[in-house]
Amino acid sequence: MPLSQREIVKKILNLIKAARELGVTKLWHYACYRIGLTSGHYRRLTPPRRSNYSGAPGLPPYAQFPEVSQAQRDLMLAQADEIRRGKIRLFGGNPVPLNLDSGASDVHWTKLEKTPPEEDIKSIWEPGRFAWGITLARAYAYSGDPAYAQEFWDKTLYFLEVHPPNLGRQWQSGQEVAIRLMALVFCDRVLATASSSTQDNRTRLWRAVAEHAERIPPTLVYAHAQNNNHLLSEAAGLFTAGVYLPDHPQAEKWRQLGWRWLNWGFQEQIDEYGTYIQHSVNYHRLMLQLALFTDHLRRERNWLDWLDWPELTAARLSAATRWLWALTDPETGRAPNLGADDGAYIFPLTSLPHDDFRSVVDAAAKAFLHEDIYNQSNLSEMADWFDLKAAVNPHPAQPQASDMLRIDGAEGRAFIHAARFTDRPSHADQLHVDLWWRGINIACDPGTYQYNAQPPWDNALISTQVHNTLTLDGKDQMLRAGRFLWLDWAQAEVLAYEVDDEGKLSWVTAEHNGFKSLDALHQRTLSASDKKWTVTDRIMPYGKTKGKEHEVRLSWLLPNWDWQIETENILHISGPKFSFSLEILGAEGMNLFRAGENIYGDIEGQQIWGWRSPTYGEKEPALLVVAVLSGQPPMKIESIWRFED
Repeated sequence: MPLSQREIVKKILNLIKAARELGVTKLWHYACYRIGLTSGHYRRLTPPRRSNYSGAPGLPPYAQFPEVSQAQRDLMLAQADEIRRGKIRLFGGNPVPLNLDSGASDVHWTKLEKTPPEEDIKSIWEPGRFAWGITLARAYAYSGDPAYAQEFWDKTLYFLEVHPPNLGRQWQSGQEVAIRLMALVFCDRVLATASSSTQDNRTRLWRAVAEHAERIPPTLVYAHAQNNNHLLSEAAGLFTAGVYLPDHPQAEKWRQLGWRWLNWGFQEQIDEYGTYIQHSVNYHRLMLQLALFTDHLRRERNWLDWLDWPELTAARLSAATRWLWALTDPETGRAPNLGADDGAYIFPLTSLPHDDFRSVVDAAAKAFLHEDIYNQSNLSEMADWFDLKAAVNPHPAQPQASDMLRIDGAEGRAFIHAARFTDRPSHADQLHVDLWWRGINIACDPGTYQYNAQPPWDNALISTQVHNTLTLDGKDQMLRAGRFLWLDWAQAEVLAYEVDDEGKLSWVTAEHNGFKSLDALHQRTLSASDKKWTVTDRIMPYGKTKGKEHEVRLSWLLPNWDWQIETENILHISGPKFSFSLEILGAEGMNLFRAGENIYGDIEGQQIWGWRSPTYGEKEPALLVVAVLSGQPPMKIESIWRFED
């Protein structure tokens, strides 16, 4: 259907905004990528051709394996046995069949890039990331049972056979190719002494590494257009191949290219305070894992002078480590599900749950802070695989993250998101508050669920409406211009705060300008005292316009527990271990939604209201409280949380 004149004008205006906010360089890189696709240039550069590489690897097998407890060993072997039975836990979720044929095709990847996938592309790609292979390699390392090594080779050789170079969807993304390349190298070094690791099998794997490395450089321009974890992953893959296949004619090129863009990416994508460019806890972990793996390779081959991290890279990685440490609960390892979450965990070198971030924080602290901040052996397996040791810090002080400030209470903690975006935001979640009590997420982030699905679930949980913040006149904080694109970025800043005698935050006030086009600003104050938490929201007039009336909708996403409306403005929630009440002052009453349905109140909701996604591809019902207030700025709403045993 042809576009109307109004729609054409809107698209042109959005393109101008995108050029202004994203930068002409990114748009140029993306345009070059599209030209390379349509012209057939990338098809010519990536032919469906097997490698004949015959050199030996440039790194030795692992000389020794980490020591783990019996409990850790049993958990890991149970995971490996599940894989042997043909099951896999995609994104740390529930077990599903391991489909090694996923995405297999005799069609060149460039043609598939122009064709929508039959299902969510993330689900197609995940088996090809070879996290299952790393688990089987660990199982062999800790048990010595040759069956795990044989299982790895059976599955790996089958995968390589049904996914020839550059054919099918497993070759569609340079990032996916790079992640698989690194997993293959890791597993080869772990399994090198197994009886099933024959010369023929290992040679086939080395050739696969070469085939994967050859696929990456032609489309690095796309990774540059993204300027996020795509670029870091592909750079890390190239560096890995260059180190591991030293006799390959392109090895030096891969090493140099990978090292250059790794350092550029770390320096440009991490700010001086440690915030990663994607403002996502999950992608922050992915970035640190890429740093840890390449740092390990760097130290393994440190006979080259240029393999020392530049001073600025080291400073950025140190700051990034402190950022994730600041958001990670020291008792549970969980963190707010801030920003986009695709479930990535590319080096699952731990038996801890998928949402426990402490293994990565522990390893990164040893690598980039040169401290052992936890001093717990059950958290150190990842660090041990990367040969990281550090002196114990007997009194580690958990830092703050400048854009996700934390207030600690006697039994809880709360975070407020106040970001200055320098690159495209993934969620419209400025001033979102995450509240935790006794390690349980009480006021929670909705997560992501799926990037690619039928409406309304096409990356739907990025909306302001389902975060713990407020909307004005039914509008998000920013203009949604695509599935992954926000324009008119809302920018936040911290206005004031106070610290107690111990140097800890007791309250903080922040503001964002996402509603300035509506002549209003949103200010929020977060404070704590004993078993009470208070969030005060103010809508302040902006500019010269006066007397304009607005409808404010305040949202809180809560666990799907038993509930009761005690009075018009007090909601009581009863959980398995404790209860709490939420009192909202200044609003015109409460509305409650679960799984897209209104269960209390009279306003009409949306199908995406009342859900949370604990990991990619899974969603579960939650309670969404929506309080409404109409009037003229200045306006004020106060949310008071009280906890009971």
